[in-house]
Amino acid sequence: MPVSVETPVAEPRQRLTPAGGVVFAGADLSRPLSPALKDALVAAFLAHHIVIFRDQSLTREQQFAFAAGFGEVEAHGAHRGESKRYAVAHVLSNLDRNGCPTFRNSRAANYHWHTDKPYQPAPPLLTMLHAIELPPSGGDTEFANTALAYAALPARTKQRIAGLRVGFRPAFETGPGRRPGVDHPLVRTHPDTGRPALYLGNHAAHLLGLSEAEGAALLAELLAHATQPDFVYVHRWRPGDLVMWDNRCLLHRAVANYRLGKDRRIMHRSVVKGTVPF
Repeated sequence: MPVSVETPVAEPRQRLTPAGGVVFAGADLSRPLSPALKDALVAAFLAHHIVIFRDQSLTREQQFAFAAGFGEVEAHGAHRGESKRYAVAHVLSNLDRNGCPTFRNSRAANYHWHTDKPYQPAPPLLTMLHAIELPPSGGDTEFANTALAYAALPARTKQRIAGLRVGFRPAFETGPGRRPGVDHPLVRTHPDTGRPALYLGNHAAHLLGLSEAEGAALLAELLAHATQPDFVYVHRWRPGDLVMWDNRCLLHRAVANYRLGKDRRIMHRSVVKGTVPF
């Protein structure tokens, strides 16, 4: 089996913004990674949280194989009885059943700040998106670094939130796909770096032990803090980009800065299972 022998050029000095982001050049993700390249990629991922690969041409099966190098790749939507191929990267698009662009802005839509699948007992370690079809302009994705945001909190706020747990609403609150909600630490510790980070977002429903009003106000305050421009990296997609990011210390959202309902936006997504937050 051929092995990739390209030399990566991603280094800490190439970090795109203080919030994170690094371009990892010299890797063809359609081929197996050499051990040295894999080690360099993991180091870049932990140091910069968002890793960008340019000009990748991958089948969904090749994307699955790349993602599987980092852990168990999660199925998507199987509990809803859909007919997608669950063993490979699934299609994330703005198309309706007839293949026409549409705009959906429900509470669960990706246009709100969120981390992927926090309603699971063991939420994802990482997510990756491969840009298949993009609008002529716009269609960006924003990432907020919640470790930086936590570090910037006043000491009195850190004391206030220490030990609090956030309850996350289930993915589907009605119907056959409904699952019970879970709760996780509001301040979670990154299992690889040891850094504390805020864990919240669109799926956060309440804070245990606080009244509904007090909990909602505190979650809104922390979310507004965490998504300030100083903590945000904006990715402006190019065709062929593959971006992978760390769900344990980042929020993200799609940006509706393109011709909604007119321009097509199609991505292939893979999600790798993580561990129970602590």
